[in-house]
Parts: sequence; structure tokens; C-alpha cells
Amino acid sequence: MSPGTFTISLDFELLWGIFDKIGTGYKPSYFLNTRQIVPIMLEKFAQANIQATWATVGMLFAENEEEWQSYSPKFLPSYRDRKYSAYEWVKKHGIRPEVHFAPELIQQILDTPGQELGSHTFAHYYTLMRGQSPEQFREDLKATQKISQDKFGVSLESLVFPRNHINELYLGICLEEGYKYVRGNPRNWFWQETQHENLSKKIFRSADCFFQVGAKTSYPLEAVQEFEGEPLIIPASRILRPQQQHNMLMNKSRMARIKREMHYAAKHGEVYHLWWHPHNFGASPESSLAELDELITHFTQLQAEYGMVSMNMRTLGEQVNKKQMQV
Repeated sequence: MSPGTFTISLDFELLWGIFDKIGTGYKPSYFLNTRQIVPIMLEKFAQANIQATWATVGMLFAENEEEWQSYSPKFLPSYRDRKYSAYEWVKKHGIRPEVHFAPELIQQILDTPGQELGSHTFAHYYTLMRGQSPEQFREDLKATQKISQDKFGVSLESLVFPRNHINELYLGICLEEGYKYVRGNPRNWFWQETQHENLSKKIFRSADCFFQVGAKTSYPLEAVQEFEGEPLIIPASRILRPQQQHNMLMNKSRMARIKREMHYAAKHGEVYHLWWHPHNFGASPESSLAELDELITHFTQLQAEYGMVSMNMRTLGEQVNKKQMQV
């Protein structure tokens, strides 16, 4: 039996990821904390030899507004509801470098062993929203690859769709633009078609963070299948939800759930793919980092007891490809 695998992917976006939800109504300390947390997370990962994929919004690569404009595609997404466009948001509210650009943090990611720089599209692109087109999506992916190659000499290979809006018709475009690996959603029904939210999906997703209401979310490596003309879909297992301030019982309960799932994956030689947004730590940085320490300690114990290994999305994808070539 193959050893279990612990995979982490992070949606690194700052304000680009939530501008359509909160506008300018955020506390400056929230993203300031996030910027300070990223180097700490990287140090913790390096000390524990933990790999992670940092799926980064391409706009964060820019140094300033002039550079941001120069790399932005000419063919912009034409959403029917214009509130989803990062470009329209900037027209209305302007650029704020402290929440819109982070090239120095991207360099730190690249300088840390085991960390993969991936993509979260250039403009936090929603592939399932009405009005946008396949060619607009392609131009977005091209912009991300260009700024990454020009500034950091890196071709990105892993992609995470914003809001987990996976448009299967666009998968071929992803592969054509250099993305070999894509994060998929957990396989339970309440994680499917995330653009169509309803109360029952939200209730089941919330409940599943504390106790099992759907199928288990870890899976054997062999369950990751390759399809011609498409990137490899690496399913997620669990989101590490933000802490509930002043509710220690819920915080402990959701952590216990994750650790039980990690233990099952380690014992049965399966993949456990955990993801979150670094800015989720911004509201309670100290206690959130303490929880990260708890998860790292748990992984280290599983590594010692069962031989569990850490892989980012690219490393895991390469392992899948290697196994499939041996069959």
C-alpha cells in the first residue's frame, strides 16, 4: 500500500478575492495581518518539510498600477453583472497597493523549499458567470503566465478556479495554456455547481465541517484519473474554515474533524487535500497560527506512525502520471 499523502493548496488573493462581496468595507488590519502571516506560514512549512501550492491571483504579481495595466489583457470579461469584474471595481474605487499587489511575498514563496507557485487566474475570473466567454478566459490565463514568466521566470502548472467555479468546457483551454493540474471540488453533492448556491448546500457544507454528513473526502491516488486533452483534476478534501471568534467549542470541533480525516487517510494510504485562504487568518492571526501548528504537529505524528508524505499539487500530479505510465 502506498503511504498516505497530505496536500495543501492555498488561494492567495488579498482583496482581489472578495472585492465583489465587501467592496471597500474591510478593516485595514485584516490584510495587513495577512501580509505578515504569509512569511510566518512559509517558515513553518519549511521547518516541517511541508509542501504547498500557492494558487495566486495574477494581479498580485504587479509592482504598481502602471505595471498592472500593462499586463492586463485587452479582451476583458464581459460579465452581465459587472460587479464581478475586478477591472470595473478599480474604475470605481481605484488601486490600493497594500491590498492589490504583493510581488515581494510571491518571491518569498518561490524562495521557500517545497512551495509551488500556482494560479488563481489573473483577475479572479469566474468561468460560470453569464456574459464572459472562452476567449476572454484564455486571455486571462495568458496574462497570468506572461507576468509570471517575465517577472519571476516561472511557468505556472497548477490552477485553482476562483470560488471553485469549475467550467468543464474550459478545461482544454487550461491545458493549452500550460496548466497541467487543476484543483477539483470534494465529490459530495453539496460541493457541486457552486455557482448555484442554495440554503441546503450551505447547511450541509457547514455541518460536514463538524461531523460526517457526506461520503469521506480522502481518496486513493488511483482515483485521480487522466483524460485526454484535459489537465489532471486533483480533488479537494476539506476547507479549513476561518475561526469562529469567541466560540472555542466550534473551533475545536472542526479541528478534530480534520485531524480524524487526516488520520484515516494516513492509515489507509489515501490523499487528503486541505485548502484555505491565507487571508482567513487575518481576523485572528495568533490563534489561527496556533491551529496551523496543531495541524503540522498532527501531520508529523502521522508521518512517523504511518509514513504519510507531504506533496503540493504539482508533486502529487507528477506522482499520478508516473503511476499511470507504469500500468
